[in-house]
Amino acid sequence: MCKLIGLCQTNIARHPRIPSCKVFFAKDPIKIVRAQGQYMYDENGEKYLDCINNVAHVGHSHPDVIKAAVKQMELLNTNSRFLHDNLVQYAKRLTATLPEKLSICYFVNSGSEANDLALRLARQYRGHQDVITLDHAYHGHVSSLIDISPYKFNQLGKEGKKEFVHVAPSPDIYRGKYREDHPDPASAYADDVKKIIEEAEKNGRKIAAFIAESMQSCGGQIIPPAGYFQKVAEYVHKAGGIFIADEVQVGFGRVGKHFWGFQLQGKDFVPDIVTMGKPIGNGHPMSCVVTTREIAEAFGASGLEYFNTFGGNPVSCAIGLAVLDVIEKEDLQGNAIRVGNYLTELLNKQKEKHPLIGDVRGIGLFVGVDLVKDQQKRTPATAEAQHIIYKLKEQRILLSADGPHRNILKFKPPMCFTMEDAKLVVDQIDELLTGMHALQNVPPCSFPNDMQETPPKSTEI
Repeated sequence: MCKLIGLCQTNIARHPRIPSCKVFFAKDPIKIVRAQGQYMYDENGEKYLDCINNVAHVGHSHPDVIKAAVKQMELLNTNSRFLHDNLVQYAKRLTATLPEKLSICYFVNSGSEANDLALRLARQYRGHQDVITLDHAYHGHVSSLIDISPYKFNQLGKEGKKEFVHVAPSPDIYRGKYREDHPDPASAYADDVKKIIEEAEKNGRKIAAFIAESMQSCGGQIIPPAGYFQKVAEYVHKAGGIFIADEVQVGFGRVGKHFWGFQLQGKDFVPDIVTMGKPIGNGHPMSCVVTTREIAEAFGASGLEYFNTFGGNPVSCAIGLAVLDVIEKEDLQGNAIRVGNYLTELLNKQKEKHPLIGDVRGIGLFVGVDLVKDQQKRTPATAEAQHIIYKLKEQRILLSADGPHRNILKFKPPMCFTMEDAKLVVDQIDELLTGMHALQNVPPCSFPNDMQETPPKSTEI
């Protein structure tokens, strides 16, 4: 298997536009051999500041997580057909962070697997099939999730969208249909969902679920306006469907003030299903679906047993418990607030200084910088974004660009990111933007090579 991976990576380096699998910085990929905290090290010992690895949630190679994994692995690792304290203890700790009605856990192995199971739960609940998703959404790489991820299926042309999928506008108040000058964008975007439901029912279709990332990541670091989820949930419930909150990219305290992204909508909003992955195991492959007893009982009533070989195994649960311990012990939610606020403050100062920055949006350590060629028209500065991430890489800083136009600089670093790290990155961005002003009205053929390169279609982190 290692030999095959090595061959694949060699082919990627030689032919970066041919394979379906890709690496970062295809023109000059980095070989990472170790990592610690918020830093990654290449084969030559060069240290890179990691601003994008939301998987290494509490920091790369965290000693407490490693210790918990090794200790349990030395004792036992088996499937959940057997009783084990770790599974029960972890389920209790996890559900204690959620609203009371979210009390039933299904442990699986990846965010994709979690979202696939969430769809099964939703469709079994009332026997409905159709799904409403947001434009530019990404929910995973398995077939059922490609079907509900416009971020992916739009690449397939007109044939990509299935009949049972309905796409609602992304609640983006900077680039979307209803913007920051709208008196009530939350209600306006929710009313679009209501219209989709009415049109679907008119055509004899029934809604099983509305699924949304609590904050859209691949879609451009979008933070839904407060009140939007409540209104959508009201319309979806009335239609017999349920609300799935996808926390795979943004959960476990990344927003700082709350443990979960959906809690930004207010105490009165509780989803019917929450899916989680990526940060849950700090890089270890584990994930979870949490739902209500009513939905779980409907799923069990089908007569089809659910079993997952590795989901909820003792080692995974030991790792999950260690991650929760570190978040609490090191006050990583508090760090997300302090450092996230500082990072956003620094970036907003750059926005006042540089016309290439159209918008800065973020909560905690989830921040996006929307680069534009024209402030009024909000024309996406795609080439400029690519130029910046390549130039930052030369300065040993790892950042990515995403969104529908690949013009959003994405910050989702490990939660141990510091104020010094934030200042270092922003200072480098300031320097790059200052040097780029002269290029604003230069023909594209005069841009540096990395500004001409077509950005990858997706990064999915």
